[in-house]
Amino acid sequence: MAGATPLRALLQRDGCLTLPGVFDGISARMAASTGFDALYMTGYGVVASALGVADAGTATFSEMLDRVRCIAGATNLPFLADGDTGYGGLLNVDRTVRGYAAAGASGIQLEDQEFPKKCGHTEFRRVIPADDAVAKIRVAVEARPAKDFLIVARTDARYAEGLDAALRRAERFLEAGADVLFVESPESLEELRRVAETFKGAWLLANMVEGGRTPYLSTAELGAMGFKIALYPGSGFLTAAGALQLVYRHLKSDGIGTGSKAPMLPFSEMNELMGFPAVHAFEKRHGLSGSQHEK
Repeated sequence: MAGATPLRALLQRDGCLTLPGVFDGISARMAASTGFDALYMTGYGVVASALGVADAGTATFSEMLDRVRCIAGATNLPFLADGDTGYGGLLNVDRTVRGYAAAGASGIQLEDQEFPKKCGHTEFRRVIPADDAVAKIRVAVEARPAKDFLIVARTDARYAEGLDAALRRAERFLEAGADVLFVESPESLEELRRVAETFKGAWLLANMVEGGRTPYLSTAELGAMGFKIALYPGSGFLTAAGALQLVYRHLKSDGIGTGSKAPMLPFSEMNELMGFPAVHAFEKRHGLSGSQHEK
């Protein structure tokens, strides 16, 4: 993380911070190269890309931790990482927070769903008792190694129990020490405004999912309401999946990879993005370039 502005310091600036969803080394490097100040490791994207299955509680702590390490190694930008439900009880939450911090994340998002959890914009989500959810946030705050490691407390109670219940839970999360409040999937502009008005002065996160349950707004619109973080977790993997569909269909029908409607990064630019110039410089410095390398 050397040279990166801590995420807490970024949130102390004026305005609303845009966090793009990243899910592997390529997406992390690409997002960093386009000038974002911070990133978000999306659970949906990680589960889809690493396991090829639905984000429905199937990923384990160790599998998610591998992606935290991957993203931390691919860029020095600070990033929030999806920690799902903490992968078990209170001891598991303690281990998860410590593990994510040691692996290079700048903060963790923890939610109050029952296990197995599901993507926050899908059906059939249930939440654990409020007291149990608050206990998880208290443990997370206690387990973090430093105050700069942020605890994002998410509630899915809007879907399961209604907005009033979600707001009550968020209030208790704030009292338990959460740094950022995340009321998942408000279903109207009025509900978004009510969240913002209820927690004026608190750091609030809004989750913008293309085709999801919440009205889809820009960072500027969310900032004007009072939100501090505008999360766009699916923009990257939805676009990547659409491009793959186009190029693979073209390859199947025409027998060649070029010429589809999908944008294709030039091979030279991909090499640059992934760090080949540094590899070549290393090899040259250590006498491994050219014919010597092949001996």
